Amino acid sequence: MRRLFVLAWLLALPTVALAGPKISIGSLSDYMRADKNVLVKRVYNHGDATAFVKVRAWELVRQPDGKVVEVPLDLESAGGKRELVVSPARLIIPAAGLQTVRLLFSGDRAQERYFRLRFNPVLPNAGDGFQLTQKEARDYEVSISGGVQMLAGFGSLLYVRPREVAHQLAIDEEPDRFVVRNVGNATAVLDRFRRCDANGLECDPAVVHLLPPGATRVFERKPDSTYAFTHQRGTLAPLPYEIKGQPTLTSAISLKGAKQ
Repeated sequence: MRRLFVLAWLLALPTVALAGPKISIGSLSDYMRADKNVLVKRVYNHGDATAFVKVRAWELVRQPDGKVVEVPLDLESAGGKRELVVSPARLIIPAAGLQTVRLLFSGDRAQERYFRLRFNPVLPNAGDGFQLTQKEARDYEVSISGGVQMLAGFGSLLYVRPREVAHQLAIDEEPDRFVVRNVGNATAVLDRFRRCDANGLECDPAVVHLLPPGATRVFERKPDSTYAFTHQRGTLAPLPYEIKGQPTLTSAISLKGAKQ
C-alpha cells in the first residue's frame, strides 16, 4: 500500500523543473502535558514538489558541570527500550499537503525532560526507508534539480512535563528592576511579555520568555511604564501579571505550586 502511495505522488510530478519542497513545522516549542503520553505534531509542505522528510530526536541532558549534551535516541536506553518514539520517522508529504508525527513517551517523569527534534527534507535513495527504486529516486532528484538547494530543515524542542507538575513563580521588585524566578518544577512560559507606557496605550511588541526550573530572569524597570505578561500553566487557567514602573518598596510576589 505504501508502495502505491509513493508511486502515485511520483507520477504526479510535472516534467518541468520545480522550486522543490518547502516544509514548516508550526511551533518550535511543544509541551507534553503531565497527564498525556502522546503528542501529535503536524508537518506542512508549502512547496510545489513532494517532500521526503526524515525525523530524528535527541534528548538534552544537563551534565554535572552544567553543560547540556545531546544524546541520540537511535540507540536504546539502558533500560532496554526507547523512551521517546517518533512515528513515523520518515514522511512523504505531497505538495501543498501535510502529514502528522506522533511522539510517544514512556520514560521516567520524576522531573521535566527535554528533547530536540529535527525535520530534514532529503533526496531519497533506494533502500533508505522511503521504498523507492534507484530510478524513481533519480527521477525525483532530476524533477527538483532547480531547487535542490531549497531543502531546508527545521528543529524544535519538546518539553515533557513531570508527572507531578507544579507551576510556581516568584517576583522580586527593586527600584530599577524586577526579577522573575521559576521556583516550580516545569519550564515557565511567560507569554505576551510587553512594556507599555503608564496609560497602557503605547506598547513594545509582545515576546515570549521561557524559564527552566530554577532559572532567574532580570528585567529593567523604567519609570512611567507598565510591564505585563501571562504565565501559561498547562491545563490551569493562565495567570496574568502586571508590574508598575514606579519604584516601590522591595516586595515579593509568589504563586503557590498548583497540580496540573
